[in-house]
Amino acid sequence: MKRENFAGRDYLTLMDYTPDEIGFILETAADLKARLRRGEPHAVLQGRTAMMIFEKLSTRTRVSFQAGCAHLGMQSFFTMPDVLQMKRGEPIKDTARVIDRYCDVLFMRTFGQDRVEEFARYMESPVINALTDLTHPCQGLADMLTIQEHKGRLDGIKLAYAGDVYNVCHTLMIIGSLMGMQVWVARPSGYEPAPHVVEFIQRQPGAGNVTVTDSFEQALTGADVVYANTWHSMGTKNLEQRLKDFGPYQINQKAMAMAKPDAIFMHCLPGYRGEDMTDEVVEGPQSVVFDQAENRMHTEKAILYLVLS
Repeated sequence: MKRENFAGRDYLTLMDYTPDEIGFILETAADLKARLRRGEPHAVLQGRTAMMIFEKLSTRTRVSFQAGCAHLGMQSFFTMPDVLQMKRGEPIKDTARVIDRYCDVLFMRTFGQDRVEEFARYMESPVINALTDLTHPCQGLADMLTIQEHKGRLDGIKLAYAGDVYNVCHTLMIIGSLMGMQVWVARPSGYEPAPHVVEFIQRQPGAGNVTVTDSFEQALTGADVVYANTWHSMGTKNLEQRLKDFGPYQINQKAMAMAKPDAIFMHCLPGYRGEDMTDEVVEGPQSVVFDQAENRMHTEKAILYLVLS
């Protein structure tokens, strides 16, 4: 695999990348992380510029991207639609072509996948999906790097997920079908993954690696990784009903005991202690949530480095 294979490409979803390409991104991320740990300067994108449009609130995504840009020698510019002419109705196709004349890359955190795809359609520079309602591919890379670091591999790892069947869940399901992980999604009946994601998974050789079930115990038994997530993602309605439906799916010490003794606990954050996870678990010895949060920065740096090579 060569860096040139990635130059100029958008990063909109992991569904656009092969297992070998994903593996190369992870290798690049590990190398950049090691350079930072050694105190080795790596401002390899000096003079490049990055635009960030965020239509949703953010802590990890915004700070990790901006810190990563600084490490790579880039200038980053953060904005929200309320301070752009988009607020007054300027179409995406005009905004995109203007940004394309100023910046080398765009990160976008938005609602519909169609919005980030429209920016990509009208920009020659790479567009990076920093989260949509459909998928969260930057989080997916951070998750894989974290699992590799703590388990030494991805292939054959059993991951049990409990939480909203939304962008992070979709991404983990895609990872399972591509990278040989056994991904079990435990959720109440009636909360189903997006048809587009299901259709993609069904076309993959690893389609059998992904199981969606209402059996919490079946999903957790023998798991190498226990992954909790919020029960109510940004913009979710019917909060009281969700709290009732997902209540039996809380990751607590009893749930962790169903997994392997050396299982790690993951959460993309923000989490709601006392709802989707307990304080005892997230602060416990099996928790790697802050390694996971840190790895957002290293994997995002890898994406930038490769698409701007």
